[in-house]
Amino acid sequence: MTSLRQRMTEDMQVRNLALNTQTCYLQQVTLFARHFNKSPEHLGPEDIRAYQVYLANEKKLAPGSVLIAVAALRFLDKVSLKKDRSFEDVIPAPRKPQKLPVVLGPEEVLHFLNCVGSTKHRAILTTCYAAGLRISEAICLKPTDIDRQRMVIRVEQGKGQKDRYAMRSPKLLETLRNYWRAVRPKSCLLEGDVAGQPINRSSVELACQKARRISGIRKPITPHSLRHYAASRTMPRINLRAAISGSLDCGHAA
Repeated sequence: MTSLRQRMTEDMQVRNLALNTQTCYLQQVTLFARHFNKSPEHLGPEDIRAYQVYLANEKKLAPGSVLIAVAALRFLDKVSLKKDRSFEDVIPAPRKPQKLPVVLGPEEVLHFLNCVGSTKHRAILTTCYAAGLRISEAICLKPTDIDRQRMVIRVEQGKGQKDRYAMRSPKLLETLRNYWRAVRPKSCLLEGDVAGQPINRSSVELACQKARRISGIRKPITPHSLRHYAASRTMPRINLRAAISGSLDCGHAA
């Protein structure tokens, strides 16, 4: 590990940046250095500008992807290299286009969830939708996070390393409780193949895409998009108990 990489890693650690953010920033700075085959310490504003032009015009990255590189280079420049200059001028951020989301209707959501073959995967995806949870938050739920009395789900150390409560459907909370009674997981509510360990998010994402193909729905569906659909759904129209444990319309057996 080079001294600059070590210093940047330590700078991110003392600021308590999320592990995924640290990994992403280091990857972006590595790609920047490899592009010029030089250490970032020896690259200046014109090199940064040329690299952004390369990302936009040759790599044809979306503005969102360029923004990630910009954030990493700004952190490197300002914090680790301690450069005293205007970052908005030297490392400008591209304008991200504002687009209206593609939204699933309540009936489409129910049809999609009924096409998820695994009861466990269906429980996770339904939780993402009904409680507005990120997949990383849903898979890490513990049985004690389901507060039946207050009708909330406790989310520990979500995005930004913040705890919060998700107040959602009583049917969802009851369904998760029934799921726990049937499976009796130990430390994680939604365990993977290893006892006591949360299910792998990639397996949930694969199950989501498989269910989308089976459902025949052409709109994009991901665990993260289900979370965003929560803002536009009408909860009383969705029978969450049926979505998780009822009979399926697509020929699956739970």
